[in-house]
Amino acid sequence: MLALVQRVREARVEVEGRSVGAIGAGALVFVCAEPADGEREAARLVDKLLGLRIFADAAGKMNLSVQDVAGGLLVVSQFTLAADTSGGNRPSFTAAAAPAQGRALYDAVLRRARARHPQVACGEFGAHMQVHLVNDGPVTIALTVRAAAAKRPAPSGNTA
Repeated sequence: MLALVQRVREARVEVEGRSVGAIGAGALVFVCAEPADGEREAARLVDKLLGLRIFADAAGKMNLSVQDVAGGLLVVSQFTLAADTSGGNRPSFTAAAAPAQGRALYDAVLRRARARHPQVACGEFGAHMQVHLVNDGPVTIALTVRAAAAKRPAPSGNTA
């Protein structure tokens, strides 16, 4: 699974002029499922999101998680994170999961996040959304949680 996490002072999602999800300070998370993903990757992604230390401690160091600061999570589906532009200027999205699988895994992320964190809001899967945010920092982190069969080999180190 792919995610793009932005530390925010506030964020909200609108669909057709109505607010469908909003948070105050916390993390806006764009999520994309890939074909090899399953419930296990959704669970690992939530674990990573809730433990990601992107909030400042008393010394000003990024040392606290969204749970530590009692921040909100706004989770938005975004298949375009899987864009492949290697073949030209028009992105291909064939690396994204099919819509039914993407929806099921997005729902799995939401269920697990809501079971473990008190403030979880969301966008609307498959809708044309307007996302409003005040990025804090800015802090933007890309996360990748790969299925076991899809893991790439780790670099072997410096051979120079």
